Amino acid sequence: MSNQPLEHSETLEYALLTDLYQLTMAQGYWKSGKGDELACFHMFFRENPFKGGFAVACGTAQLAQMIDGFAFSPSDIAYLDSLDAPGGGKMFDPEFLDYLSTLRLEVDIDAVREGTIVFPMEPLVRVCGPILQCQLLETALLCCVNFQTLIATKAARVCMAAGTPVAEFGLRRAQGAGGALWASRASVVGGCASTSNVLAGKMYDIPVSGTHAHSWVMAFDSELEAFRAYAKEFPTNCTLLVDTYDVKQGIRNAITVGLEMKQRGERLAAIRIDSGDLAWLAIYARKELDAAGLTDCGIVLSNDLDEYTIKSIKDAGAPVTAWGVGTKLACAFDQPSLGGVYKLSATRPQAGIPWTDRLKVSESSAKLTYPGVLDVRRYSFSDGRIAGDMVFDVNRPVNDEGRIVDPADIMRQKELGDLTFETLLAPLARKGRSVYGPEDYSAMAAQARAKEGLAHLDESQKRFLNPHSYPVGLEEGMWHRRANLANKLRGTESRRV
Repeated sequence: MSNQPLEHSETLEYALLTDLYQLTMAQGYWKSGKGDELACFHMFFRENPFKGGFAVACGTAQLAQMIDGFAFSPSDIAYLDSLDAPGGGKMFDPEFLDYLSTLRLEVDIDAVREGTIVFPMEPLVRVCGPILQCQLLETALLCCVNFQTLIATKAARVCMAAGTPVAEFGLRRAQGAGGALWASRASVVGGCASTSNVLAGKMYDIPVSGTHAHSWVMAFDSELEAFRAYAKEFPTNCTLLVDTYDVKQGIRNAITVGLEMKQRGERLAAIRIDSGDLAWLAIYARKELDAAGLTDCGIVLSNDLDEYTIKSIKDAGAPVTAWGVGTKLACAFDQPSLGGVYKLSATRPQAGIPWTDRLKVSESSAKLTYPGVLDVRRYSFSDGRIAGDMVFDVNRPVNDEGRIVDPADIMRQKELGDLTFETLLAPLARKGRSVYGPEDYSAMAAQARAKEGLAHLDESQKRFLNPHSYPVGLEEGMWHRRANLANKLRGTESRRV
C-alpha cells in the first residue's frame, strides 16, 4: 500500500469550515483596503493537557490537505449570498463574494512536524501572508491541530503506562464519524499499535486489529462451541473474549480450545477480559494458561481503561500482553479540549518592508502574546536529552549565551548557548500550496518521531502526577521588546479612553 493516504487524493472542502466572524472580518479587510497587507499569525496552547508535562503535536497533515483543497465553490458562494444580516439586508457584499469565488491562497505556513513533543506558549504553526487569507484559515487550522494534538497526547500517556501494545477502539463512543477518524489516526501517532477503525486504517494506512464481541459467544448454544467455531475460522488471528458469562469458566473453555489448536499446529494468540477485577483475573488467567502449557498465549485487558487504571493494574503485578482502550482515549475523557489559540504577532504593508510587532494586551497577564515572526530553538544535551526551548524572532539576532527568560518572571532565566540546537518549525506550505511529501503524511513516521522525542524527555517531565516543568522561555531580547511594547500599548490605550 502507498504511504500516501487515500484521503490526500480526495478533494476536501474546508473554506466554509469556519466561524462566521472570520468571513465578516475578511469582508472588512477587503472593503477597507487592508486585505492584501501582510500578517503573521501563530498557533499555540497555554497549558499542557491532562495536567501533564508535555504534548504530542498532531494534525498538521490534515492542515496541509486543507491548504491544497481550499477554495470557495459555487455552492459556497450561493450559501453566503443567501445569508441576511440581523438588521436587514444581505450580510455579504456581492462584489466581496465575487472576490471570494476566485480567491487562491498565497500564504506561507511553517509547522512542527507531527509527533514532535511540544510545550505551552511556543508556536506549533506559523502562518504568513495576506491578512485576509490568514484570518480565513484560523478556525479550520485550530480544528485540525487542537483535537488531534489532544488525542495524540492522551495516547502517549496511555502507551507509556501500558508498556505493551495498546489498541485504540473508541469509534463507537467518539464524537461523530469525523472525530472518530481523526482520533484513530492521532492515537497511532501518539503510540498506539493499532485501531479497530477500519475506515481509518484505509484512509491513513495505519494498522487495524480486532477479533470478536460478546454477541459472537451468545449466538451459539455454548461458549465452548463459539470458541471452537472462531478458532476454526481464524486460526491465525484468534483472541477469545472470556467474560460473556463466567470468567473462570471462560478461561477454562479457552484453554480447551487453545490445546486443540496446539495439537493442530496452530496457536491461541490471546484471551481478552473485559469486566471484573482485571488485575486479579489477569494474574489468575496467567497461572491457569501456564499450567496448561499455553505459555505463549497472551492476555488482553479492556473496559474503560486510561493511563491511571493501567498503571494501577500493572502495579498489582498483572501480566498483561496488550490493552484495548476506547472511550477514555478517543473522547479525551478527562479533558475535552486543548485550548490552542491563533494570534496575530506582526504586520507589514508589503514584502520588503520591516515587520511591525503586534501584541495582544489584556487584563490577564497569562494572555499576553508574543510579538514578531517566531520560531523555536530546541537545545539538547550531548546524550540527546532535550534541555530547553527558546522562542525567538527569526528577523532579530539571538543573544550569544542562548539565554531564555520565563515569560512571566524575568528572574527565572536559563543559559543554553553551549548546547546544540535545532529549529522546530519546518515548511508546510509555500505560496498557498503544501510542500509535504509522503513521509509528512505518514502516521507511522509521526509515531516514530513521538517515541524518539519521549525517549529524550526527562523522566521527571513524564510523570502523570506533578510533572517537572520543561523550560520554555523567550529569547532575552524578545522578552524586553515585549515588555516595552506592552507598557507602551497600555499607556497609549488608557490615554485614548
